[in-house]
Amino acid sequence: MLLFFLLSAALVAADQITKALAVAYLKPVTTVPLIRDVLHLTYRENTGAAFSILSGFRWGFVILAVIVCGILIYFNASRKLDSKLFYASSILVVAGAIGNVIDRIATGAVVDFIDFRLIDFPVFNFADICLTVGVALMFIYFLFFYGRDNKTAKTEDTSDEDNRN
Repeated sequence: MLLFFLLSAALVAADQITKALAVAYLKPVTTVPLIRDVLHLTYRENTGAAFSILSGFRWGFVILAVIVCGILIYFNASRKLDSKLFYASSILVVAGAIGNVIDRIATGAVVDFIDFRLIDFPVFNFADICLTVGVALMFIYFLFFYGRDNKTAKTEDTSDEDNRN
């Protein structure tokens, strides 16, 4: 679990550093094109979720994040789902949730700054990337791998018992 918390903390630190840089350097200028009309760094403060949905649901997001983080930490600490993919996805989800919760508690809004303009996409941040990738990996785990780990472990246990007899 120490590695779980260290990796999560490192990702949260990266998120908070990038957001601090966005506040310091992007807030005064609003946007900086990296690739014009494709990728910009654009300062935004978001009180909701993606596309600003549920704006003003600040404490609801905080409570939801705490519950989700608690569940993921429990499952990883208890080894009820002993999978590297679930472990990695949990680290990403916990880090992303905590990164955005810090903003919500401190300022009431999440700092967003990555502006992918090639498609009509909301401005996002590093924590959002962690959350999105983590949730996607978790879906992949539950759709394609959940249960296989347990079946493999049960098969190995059964064959070990047969070899002893």
